[in-house]
Amino acid sequence: MADNTSLGAAKIAKNDEFYTQYSDIEAEMNAYVEYNPDVFRDKTILLPCDDPEWSNFTRYFASNFERFGLKKLISTSYAKSSGSQQLTMFESSSPLFDVDKHDTHGKLFTLTRDINGSGNIDLDDVEFSGYLDGDGDFRSKEVCALRDEADIIITNPPFSLLREFLAWILGAGKQFIIIGNIHAISYKEVFPLLKNNKIWLGPGFPGGNAYFRISEKDIRAFASGVYDESTGLVKFRNVGWFTNIDHGGRHEELQLDTMAHNLKFNKKLRKKLETDFGIVEYPHYDNYDAIEVPMVDAIPSDYDGMMGVPTTFMGKYNPDQFEILGIPMASSNDGSLNLGIDYSKHIGYKQDGTKTGRTGSTFGACPVFERNDKKNIIYTNGTQTVQAGSCERVFIRHKKGASAE
Repeated sequence: MADNTSLGAAKIAKNDEFYTQYSDIEAEMNAYVEYNPDVFRDKTILLPCDDPEWSNFTRYFASNFERFGLKKLISTSYAKSSGSQQLTMFESSSPLFDVDKHDTHGKLFTLTRDINGSGNIDLDDVEFSGYLDGDGDFRSKEVCALRDEADIIITNPPFSLLREFLAWILGAGKQFIIIGNIHAISYKEVFPLLKNNKIWLGPGFPGGNAYFRISEKDIRAFASGVYDESTGLVKFRNVGWFTNIDHGGRHEELQLDTMAHNLKFNKKLRKKLETDFGIVEYPHYDNYDAIEVPMVDAIPSDYDGMMGVPTTFMGKYNPDQFEILGIPMASSNDGSLNLGIDYSKHIGYKQDGTKTGRTGSTFGACPVFERNDKKNIIYTNGTQTVQAGSCERVFIRHKKGASAE
């Protein structure tokens, strides 16, 4: 897909500098404040990887310093980032400005007090506190010390370093709200944390679309529909917010219908099942003791067994309503859910009967269906014909037993 391709390209090129819009930060933070008005009160917030002169994170929290009752705001920049390398009046007009350090050292900005005598603590009171000893890498000793000082860490970290950044936060036992690739939910370092309710997804971006600003020097060829020249924004659909701070969305119960009602009245579900399986019923996997639920709004309220649902479910997950059991990755659930069926003797054929040269061993841990949809490659051992389903699934079940409505 266009948006996925651009994010992948960003990873390969290590071009992870996507600047978050103020409106997206505001919408996300409002969800936490609405659930707990004191969530940020008397807290020290660290904004690492932030390019404070350009980033909206610093602007947002400085503008809301008094409203939130913050104790201290700390922002750091990474010397090698595009934003940090651009000289601004904020830095050049400071008595601490050092032309020899501008390109090689990270910068430190703090906000604690009303320095201009306006009677308010806000963006105008952010102080350039000087240069870091190093380049501002979050793994450096000095940024680690700032992390240890902070109560909450909030930022849009490099996409390619999400695993390491998350471990850096949790290793210090800190609360956090960060942006990351939504596919990270299947990472072996991340999924167990989600499964055990140690971390969860935030409310997310409006409409499921995230728009990021990039610096001029990073503008490059994007697929159609991804980069908008008129706004300078890049569009992604596969990013979200990860956090361990509670919000109201986690406790909203999904309104569900019974299996029979879904199969009779859910038009999208009926069409999907007719197209992919030729029969209007929830299919059962061949290699997992679970049924396939192809869309979140089609989760049956009266089914007590295991269900495979799209990973988009994680944005709707209510820990009081559902239990997460695993994902189709042995490294994440120790293989306890997979029935261990061997498909290595199932030979692959195109629909015209041509051999593909592949066997069912390529399925890996993906769910498998006993079917032939007349469109995609089939695998057969002479007595059984199967096809692979989507690996983008989370296995769940109702936590308190299904309740028909």
